[in-house]
Amino acid sequence: VQLVESGGGLVQPGGSLVLSCAASQNIRDIARMGWYRQTPGNQRDLVASITTDDWTNYADSAKGRFTISRDNANNTVNLRMNNLTPDDTAIYYCNAYRLNDDYEPPRFTDSWGKGTLVIVSS
Repeated sequence: VQLVESGGGLVQPGGSLVLSCAASQNIRDIARMGWYRQTPGNQRDLVASITTDDWTNYADSAKGRFTISRDNANNTVNLRMNNLTPDDTAIYYCNAYRLNDDYEPPRFTDSWGKGTLVIVSS
């Protein structure tokens, strides 16, 4: 599956952004999709994820500020981010965790987009 992120940019502290991830396949066939973020020298950390049953999981830093949602009609997953702070500055990556039938037997694999940069600064 190919994943293309969009929506990153420069925003002032306290502002909002909506990130979008467009998938090349029907996201109903993807068990879990998520957003991760990474800063230089650090590992890539989960921000939020959502399953096909719309079960969501958020990092503590995202709870109450970020909302992840699926748009099955357009095969996209969105991340609405409110009340942004400079600590949210990072490259945000879209992830798809799916049963991959390229393997025999099929197994779950991760796919990643190339990322979109979010900078929170005044």
